[in-house]
Amino acid sequence: MHGSRFGQVDLVEAVPARCAELLANAEVEAALVPVIEYQRISGISLVPDVCVGSKKQVRSVVLVSRTDDLKNVHRVALDESSRTSAALVKIIFREFVGFEPLWTTRSPNLQLMLEENDTALIIGDPAMTFPRDGLTVWDMASLWREHTGLGFVFAMWMVRDEAADKSARVDFAGARDEGLARCEEIVDHYQPILGLPRNTIEQYLNENICFYLDEDMRAGLDLYFRLAHKHRLLETLKPLKTIGP
Repeated sequence: MHGSRFGQVDLVEAVPARCAELLANAEVEAALVPVIEYQRISGISLVPDVCVGSKKQVRSVVLVSRTDDLKNVHRVALDESSRTSAALVKIIFREFVGFEPLWTTRSPNLQLMLEENDTALIIGDPAMTFPRDGLTVWDMASLWREHTGLGFVFAMWMVRDEAADKSARVDFAGARDEGLARCEEIVDHYQPILGLPRNTIEQYLNENICFYLDEDMRAGLDLYFRLAHKHRLLETLKPLKTIGP
C-alpha cells in the first residue's frame, strides 16, 4: 500500500502488455496501457489530459534496418513487448509506404532480430542504447509526424468503468506534474542503469516525451485509431470516452 497526497493505492509494476492483461481481467482498477488496447478491452474509459507520447522524435521507439530505404525493406521483426508500436509500423507501411513486408515477432534482442530479418522494431531502453554503426534508424514518432503532421500517443491511463467515480477523484495530472518536477532524481536513478549521458536522459524526459494530451496529440490518437481500423488491425472502433465531468 502506497500513500501520498493522491490517496491510498496499491501499486503493481508490470510491462505494458501485462498492464493491459491486468486491466482486461479486472485485476486492477486503473493501468497505464498501450493506447491500442483501449479499442480491444471492453468496459474501460480513458483518463483525460495525461498521456505518454511524442510531438516529434521519441527516441525510444525505433525501426532499425540494414537498408537505408523503407521501400527496400523485406522482413520486419516486431518487438513482442510492443502492441501500439507494432500496429503503428504496419500502418506506416500499408498507408504511407504503399506495400507490406513480411512480419515476425521476436524478443527484443536486436542482434538476433536482424539475423533473419533486414529490419527490426525496438522499443524502450534497448532502443536508446544499441550501437548504431552500419544501421539506419527511423524514429517512429518522427515518421508519424512526417506523414500526418500530428503528434503520436503511445500510452494512456485507463480505468475500469465500475471504478470510474473513484478514479475521477485521483489526481492523475497532479501525479504527472509531481514526477516532472522531480526529473533530476529520475535522471540520477537511470543514468548509471542506461549508461547514457546525463543530458541525453534529461532531453528525453523534457523534450522527446510529451505527457499532455493536447489538441494535436488527441488528433493524432483519433487518426491512429481510424487507420488501425481501416487496415484491419482493429475489429471495431469506439469513440473516446473519458472519466470525470
